[in-house]
Amino acid sequence: MEAITLLPADRYVIYNKTILTDFDRKVLTTFYEPIIGHLAISLYLTFWNDLEENKQISRELNHHHLMAILKCPLKTLKEARESLEAVGLLKTYYKSGDINNYIYELYSPLSPIEFFNHPILNIVLYNNIGASEYEYLKKVYQKLKIDTKDYLDISKKINEVYMSCSDLPYFESVERSIGNIDCTDQVDFDLIATSIPKGIINEKAFNKKTKELINELAFLYNIDSLKMVELIRSVLNEYGMIDKNNLRLAARKMYQFHSGSLPTLIYRTQPEYLKTPAGDNSMRGKIIQMFENINPVDFLRKKYKGVKPTNRDIKIIEALIIDLEMPPAVVNVLLDYVLRKNNNRLSQAYIETIAGQWKRAGLKTAGEAMDFAEKENKRMTKKMDVPKTSKEPVWFNTKNEKEELSEEEQKELETLFEEFK
Repeated sequence: MEAITLLPADRYVIYNKTILTDFDRKVLTTFYEPIIGHLAISLYLTFWNDLEENKQISRELNHHHLMAILKCPLKTLKEARESLEAVGLLKTYYKSGDINNYIYELYSPLSPIEFFNHPILNIVLYNNIGASEYEYLKKVYQKLKIDTKDYLDISKKINEVYMSCSDLPYFESVERSIGNIDCTDQVDFDLIATSIPKGIINEKAFNKKTKELINELAFLYNIDSLKMVELIRSVLNEYGMIDKNNLRLAARKMYQFHSGSLPTLIYRTQPEYLKTPAGDNSMRGKIIQMFENINPVDFLRKKYKGVKPTNRDIKIIEALIIDLEMPPAVVNVLLDYVLRKNNNRLSQAYIETIAGQWKRAGLKTAGEAMDFAEKENKRMTKKMDVPKTSKEPVWFNTKNEKEELSEEEQKELETLFEEFK
């Protein structure tokens, strides 16, 4: 094949063929760097960083971008790229044109055990680092073997333990919500600041509000400092400031990319410090207790008579708890209110309208949400001059307990209370 001239204007995209982890970084520097050198590793990490928001494919970039970041000429970059190709970390595809185009497929490094069993890389590593260092690495990363021949395997299979695998997990409540992260930093801000070049990020980027958001996201999505560096670099605007909305979106996408699920906060119940004091045994008190002691996903499941909420429903709950930072009990009241007022349907537009109003009102407890909903419903009914509808939440009739509940309302309450008897 004829030689291909690489030019600064040549475009490329990175295509992610694997799931990369922090442990992969350690493997790269421990096992691969002694073989292919630090520049090839830096090029690999730059490609990895180009996968902004942990997408499978990067935006289109040009090779001048690599030259600026790695501070080296194209010839040296090409040699580093070929080193990555030689050890199986990268595949390169080329298409000629007025401006040439490249696709770089990124592959994860071998595990330490796979590396030691590789017929070529194993020997090259030994020759490059020497016998003493090689034996040390082998001892550190060797697979521990336990003799179980005299033991009986009594491990249970999944169908022997669980009746169904379809149910969503249930998590106990914690005494802090997403809006009440304690003041201790969840990440190392000094490390983050020194890991991003000063020419890229504005010195004023880490203000109080932004730090609070970073701490919240780190807690919610279990993001360590190095992962946070990647996320922040991917959402810097043209002024070197952190785009907070894009940071929230990037953190959520990264979490779902790696876990395939949503954060566990949507399965938590009302934090203890926001619960109503015990002792109110009235009908309204029991309803409030119910709203406070069930998570929104399970509440919706009970409203659906045991049917699991759809992914769309769960996304709505996620937006209420995580994006709007509404307490779980308030979300339960909102869901119940909307289902009754909207013919048992969760309309996202309708929910967003009401949720925005409730958020501005600063509602934190189930009782506050119930009072606010009743007040607003009466105001709107009077304003529109329409008769009272029968499709109101059951708890509208329980404040003074003067009105008798219908048979349908009584049955609904008994169903909801069943778990708490």
